[in-house]
Amino acid sequence: MVDLPIDEQFTSKFGSYTLITGFLLIILGAAGLFLPGVISLGTAIFVAWLLIVGAIIWATHTYRYHARSVMGWIKPALLLITGGLMLYNPLSGVAAVGLLLAIYLLMDAFGSFALAQSIHPAKGWGWMVFNGIISALLAMLFLIGWPATSLWLVGLYVSISLLFDGVALIAVGAAIRKADKR
Repeated sequence: MVDLPIDEQFTSKFGSYTLITGFLLIILGAAGLFLPGVISLGTAIFVAWLLIVGAIIWATHTYRYHARSVMGWIKPALLLITGGLMLYNPLSGVAAVGLLLAIYLLMDAFGSFALAQSIHPAKGWGWMVFNGIISALLAMLFLIGWPATSLWLVGLYVSISLLFDGVALIAVGAAIRKADKR
């Protein structure tokens, strides 16, 4: 195994804030595991506000460059309507986010199967098949009980992601601090 050079300037920025951020993400992820519905609603509301802010930015662009074009106003109008509907009825927003996650997971599964087929018989192709099977199973979890399962599955997936983000930050921060002490 070859040791790659470490970017000292980049790693010097990893300090106690990295560890604090990691611990906070772990706490947030763990709390979300116990309250997945709250995290699901928070995710849907966050996505709704992203759509509304996107609508404002796009509308500003359209006003500045294509104010007289009816076609130019369709995208900001759709973004605003979609975001507004998600804020008005966040449970439907959670269901929409759940459906999008299921579609993403299915596409990821098909991509993993295609990659596995293209690299077969090289070592590691089986891991890509395994990844594809897991992604397909996760998508099926969403789709079998959709939209009811979205309320807890979206929150569960987001919480697990936050938890592992925190663990990764702590691991990286601790490894860098350990290396700096040598």
